[in-house]
Amino acid sequence: MYIFTLPYYGKSINNLLMKKTLFLAAVSVAALFTSCGPKALVPAEKGGFETGEYRNVFVEAGYSPKEVDAKLNQVFEEVFFGPDKVYFEVEDSLAYVSDIKNNDVRTEGMSYGMMVAVQMDRKDIFDKLFRWCKKYMQHQDGPMEGYFAWSCKVDGTRNAQGPASDGELYYVTSLLFASNRWGDDTGIDYKAEARHILDCAFAKDGSKRVNNFINTEHKLITFTPDSWGYTFTDPSYHIPAFYEVWARWADDGRADFWNECAAASREYLHKATHPQTGLNPDQSNYDGTIRSFRGRHFGSGNFRYDSWRVPMNIAMDYSWSCADKEWQREYGEKIQNFFYSQGINDFVDQYRVDGTLPSENEILPAGSWTKALRHSVGLVSTLGAASLLNEHSINKEFVDALWHSENVPYEDGYFDAYYDGLLRLFAFMHMSGKYQIIFPE
Repeated sequence: MYIFTLPYYGKSINNLLMKKTLFLAAVSVAALFTSCGPKALVPAEKGGFETGEYRNVFVEAGYSPKEVDAKLNQVFEEVFFGPDKVYFEVEDSLAYVSDIKNNDVRTEGMSYGMMVAVQMDRKDIFDKLFRWCKKYMQHQDGPMEGYFAWSCKVDGTRNAQGPASDGELYYVTSLLFASNRWGDDTGIDYKAEARHILDCAFAKDGSKRVNNFINTEHKLITFTPDSWGYTFTDPSYHIPAFYEVWARWADDGRADFWNECAAASREYLHKATHPQTGLNPDQSNYDGTIRSFRGRHFGSGNFRYDSWRVPMNIAMDYSWSCADKEWQREYGEKIQNFFYSQGINDFVDQYRVDGTLPSENEILPAGSWTKALRHSVGLVSTLGAASLLNEHSINKEFVDALWHSENVPYEDGYFDAYYDGLLRLFAFMHMSGKYQIIFPE
């Protein structure tokens, strides 16, 4: 993969800004390709909840089933067991996923790891990860009972006490899938653990600065379930189909509420994405408008690291539910058209939502690394997954870009085995039809 790094100064900025003026022309060219190009990949008409079927887009794009299986296994092995792995087993029966560049363990990575494990039918990995979460991250009593401290040192010492809502979102869903796949009598009562998280969340009423991780007024996930983060959200936390999973299998008496959350989340995403570019901010108000901050949060109204996940999340919702397919197809074309207009091998990983480049003080650095705009493999991955949504001919180029991607150091030496690696793995799972709703066996 060609790795592109853009320091934020000099003529290189001006050159990229010129691309903004070519956006509409690029969209027109993409439309022309659609009308006269090769046979397009065709999105599904029904979701996995209804059909139990999932597309292998790589095979549809011309790769053999044997190649696809080997590639997926290779990517999985890289993340979990390779020389640059992020998965580590400790204390005989525990394991953690580490954000290597920040030298910590996050609920994001732990819950992602659990989702990968249940999808790949790796009960051994799943149980070790959850035991570590239970031992070191989950509050067992007090105002935050049931929630997980979002960051710990690799020895389990907490860097912070508060939760991040996306962790709880993935914990509940992966636990319900584990219950459906392996039952609840093999050492961990997975459904009871999922129910415990949900019941604890609904017991919180804002007293002692702790809230439900779902804003019950708006029926939308919070940024964080504290008095500050309860007032806004993060578009990348929105996976409506997860609520449909909870409505079916949580058995917590809130099925109607969860289905309402799914509908509200889809409506929210319409508002949170730019009507021309398809870009979304990292953080927003519940009505979809940009929520901007100063200080360390400056630039949070831009499309950047968290935002990368949105194209893949919308593709997931389409693949599983297909409940909002008309808008989601339009979104898929819009977001790919924008990045295609920036150059499929050249687009960078942070933009303002109108498609212009951020100023230097708006750029979010990756950990302690110098601020830079990169052609990030994590974003290459999620844009590849967006090919599940559309049938314009350029989506094949995004599929191929994902297929040929490598998670290797960038030109400036920066390397992210964790976030880039996990997003790339998720994308390969989606595109090979291996990221599925797990029904009870």
